[in-house]
Amino acid sequence: MKAKIFFLTVLISLSGFSCRQNVPAAQTQPETAAQPVDYQKMITAKVYIKPGKEADFITAAKMMIENSNKEEGCLGYMLYQDPYEPTNFIFVEKYKNQAAIDAHFASPYFKEFGNISSEMTSKPMEIKIYDLAGEK
Repeated sequence: MKAKIFFLTVLISLSGFSCRQNVPAAQTQPETAAQPVDYQKMITAKVYIKPGKEADFITAAKMMIENSNKEEGCLGYMLYQDPYEPTNFIFVEKYKNQAAIDAHFASPYFKEFGNISSEMTSKPMEIKIYDLAGEK
């Protein structure tokens, strides 16, 4: 008798388990495309200048910094020089959103600065764009 009860218990348990596996997934609402979140952005742009061209680069960068800081979506635009490698510079830029970056990259003074500075660089610029992490 105990064996029959044990057998029935195991059989009922297994049937319940197998039934749960075959139960179709619950109907859900169709997925809608999520609207992209427009985070604040930060850009770092490392620039490597040919020795002896540091002062010329800083002069050209001043125009870029002044114009960029006047842009509606620009929240800050600074240039730093490495005190241990004076030919190495880094721009640190902060923007309201991606649209502000796009406007910045499309500006005539951005293109002009690219042409001027390309003659002074010793290797390609390294640009990285970051989302403001606290907003995610």
